[in-house]
Amino acid sequence: MSSPAAVLGTEAMRAEKRAVARNSVYAAIGITALKFVVGITTGSLGILSEAAHSALDLVAAIITLLSVRVSDKPADADHQYGHGKVENFSAFIETGLLLLTCIWIVWEAIKRLFYHPIEIEPTVGAFIVMFISIVLDYWRSRRLRRIADKYDSQALQADALHFSTDIWSSSVVILGLTLVLLGRKFGIGGLRQADPIAALVVACVVVYVSWRLARQTIDALLDAAPAGVRNQVMDAVSRVDGVLEVDRARIRRAGNRYFADLAIGMQRNLTFQKSEQMVQQVTDAVHRILPDADVMVHSVPRAGGAENLFDRIRAVAARENFNVHDISVQDLGGRLHVEQHLELDERLSLKEAHDQVTVLESEIRRELPEISSILTHIESEPATIEPGSEVERDQRLEKAMKRIAADVEEIVDVHEVIVKRVRDKLYLSCHCTLPDTLPLSRVHDIQTELEIRLKQQAPELFRVLIHPEPVTDNRR
Repeated sequence: MSSPAAVLGTEAMRAEKRAVARNSVYAAIGITALKFVVGITTGSLGILSEAAHSALDLVAAIITLLSVRVSDKPADADHQYGHGKVENFSAFIETGLLLLTCIWIVWEAIKRLFYHPIEIEPTVGAFIVMFISIVLDYWRSRRLRRIADKYDSQALQADALHFSTDIWSSSVVILGLTLVLLGRKFGIGGLRQADPIAALVVACVVVYVSWRLARQTIDALLDAAPAGVRNQVMDAVSRVDGVLEVDRARIRRAGNRYFADLAIGMQRNLTFQKSEQMVQQVTDAVHRILPDADVMVHSVPRAGGAENLFDRIRAVAARENFNVHDISVQDLGGRLHVEQHLELDERLSLKEAHDQVTVLESEIRRELPEISSILTHIESEPATIEPGSEVERDQRLEKAMKRIAADVEEIVDVHEVIVKRVRDKLYLSCHCTLPDTLPLSRVHDIQTELEIRLKQQAPELFRVLIHPEPVTDNRR
């Protein structure tokens, strides 16, 4: 659920985008009406072409306003990736309208240049209207671009691009009218054709704008990755600690929202929790490049370069959903022999358990052909919580444990000796303090020695569990 602050921020964004799009519509209505009136009264094709251009800009501004209203709607059951594509489609429609403008302007200019010359009457009003148009286009293009950059809106960017180029096309029309006036004043007949030539220049500007918009909108509609962004994402993700490779990186855009779909290779013996942590780190790396992107990460298990034989055996077991421990490997005359302990559900029959062991051993041999033989010790994995009772302090067993521990020079002390009875079986557990720097292999040997010697003195014990602790932290 979104926080109240996030909801308010989203509403403010929507209101700001709609306001600037609405003001653009109002400005387009006024300037289009003025250009048509002046274009008809003066007969200037340059001004009429600008009026037609502005009329289509008005249509585009209305489409932009509508698209902004729709694209800001949140995702729903029918539009699970949101409505952002509406902005891209809006920009695509604007491109088509601009091309239609070009066709009309070029046709009229050719007719006036070669077939039906028309005398135009440049007036002060024509110049005033064109200057007003430049001022208004400058004002709204700046506002549109500021909001478009702020919220990464392609529809508003298209509008801003329209109106910024309108400034140049209006300037060309003013130049054409000025040349016509100069031609009349100094009797230069060739300058009388300056107006349709100016209209052709306007058409060229519109074609240029259309081409830029076409590339952007078609790329967005066809889910093309933004230029350079994919490489940036892959580079950032590959630097995340633990990522072995980036198998796939797909990025697409819908409106002002990016969607990133990645498949990354990671070591196959990672725990689920560690894998989840790495996925979050990859997501954070993508967000540093695309802050608001919707990121989907698929993890692919891979054999790490530093895997040893034991890691590979555990990886095969984990893949088959088995839990193995106490793996030992012996080299018997150049032939590798593996011994392992496998925990299986205690409710299985021996036949069912043995079938599962056969599957595991077959998989290990298939993936590790250098292994000659495997011996699996089957252990029952508890599936139920067993009722038990703590035995009152057993002085005899406690003294026996401490007497045996005294014979091992590395043992500092033995404490918290507890005896429990579960289903008529005795369990003894204790804490054993050892030096901080003692190798783990020696720790295991000491535990095994204590367990064997205590069971020899107290055969009634079913299980002995010894918890080793360092001297610096021996009370946890």
